[in-house]
Amino acid sequence: MGKKQKFEDDGRTIANMNVEGMPWYNPAIDNTPGGLRELRKASKEQHRDEMTKAQTFAMIRGVVGAALLVGLVFVVAFGLFILLCLKLWV
Repeated sequence: MGKKQKFEDDGRTIANMNVEGMPWYNPAIDNTPGGLRELRKASKEQHRDEMTKAQTFAMIRGVVGAALLVGLVFVVAFGLFILLCLKLWV
């Protein structure tokens, strides 16, 4: 077993815990260069491609199809359960 190394803080931020609404929130930290406010502004300024009508329709069709498939599985399982109950108890 080796000796335990002493922790040395190098100043890096692993996770920024300066969250709006929390008691310890400090807005001055967000205004520093490289702060959270600058990151939010940069992400909003990035160009986002808009979906075409065909892409929107395809996405909606896929979501509805997946929901109907899940619903069908539940209906079939319920029907099989009822059939099993009828065969066992009648």
